[in-house]
Amino acid sequence: MKLTVEISKYPFTPEYIEPIQGFIDELAKFDQIKVITNTLSTQIFGDYDEVMAAVQACIKFSFETYGTVVFVCKFLHGDFSPKD
Repeated sequence: MKLTVEISKYPFTPEYIEPIQGFIDELAKFDQIKVITNTLSTQIFGDYDEVMAAVQACIKFSFETYGTVVFVCKFLHGDFSPKD
């Protein structure tokens, strides 16, 4: 089963770039998922179990590394990645 996730991260700090980039960099370590970023969100595409494992690990990393942050997530059944 395929999954699409759209995530927006809101760090509770004036220096918000590093916590957001750190989250994106952690996601990039998962080769089996596709990650697309834009100015509003990060979008993740792939197999359900692989996407969920990556999201879980990266959210945990963010909480442990950066402290208080808010994640707003949308989960869509299927692969809605842009087609090349």
